Amino acid sequence: MMGKHLILILGLVLVFGCHNSKNTIKRSFSSEEKALIMSADSLKPMRVYKINNKTDSLLLRTKSSYIKPNPKNPILLNLVKRLYATVRDSMSMGVGIAAPQVGILKNIIVVQRFDKENYPFEVYLNPKIIDYSNERQTVREGCLSIPNRSDTLKIRSQTIKINYNTFEGSRKIETINGFTSVIFQHEIDHLNGILYLDHLEKDRSDFEQTN
Repeated sequence: MMGKHLILILGLVLVFGCHNSKNTIKRSFSSEEKALIMSADSLKPMRVYKINNKTDSLLLRTKSSYIKPNPKNPILLNLVKRLYATVRDSMSMGVGIAAPQVGILKNIIVVQRFDKENYPFEVYLNPKIIDYSNERQTVREGCLSIPNRSDTLKIRSQTIKINYNTFEGSRKIETINGFTSVIFQHEIDHLNGILYLDHLEKDRSDFEQTN
């Protein structure tokens, strides 16, 4: 099953067209980020940053920046593959991951699409939520960056509309429902320096106002 998922994610990377720009590659990542990404091959999981580490926590609370789409950028390609290796590592086994969780402050997420056949993992560059439904859903969330804890949230929208870049740079819009929308909301929060814990206080406040 893991092999099938890896083929799917590699397929996404390979079919997204062509773009030549050495300058783009240089602008995409800092020297520190490049060293971290290229410190191992594409099959090697990266260290997941945790909030119980002060330095990690500061980075996780920092907003990420735009990533230039480029299917020929070897650093971007290696990061995407290592993100997949990290989220599917036996120590993690998550359903989504954002680049800040491995120390890379770029707008990149990997999400498992439970709303698609075979539940593929897919990559999204510069994703933004442009519309939230008023209808909410109750779901229990955990996070690879928050060890040994999960909590029930009632704040997640049932349906969201997102836009994002493909690797070739085109901008797409998609509507996503149900549990998969929760994964997108969770991972896009990471890009904005937000953890699911930040929503708990609003959950409590909303509950008190309706009771």
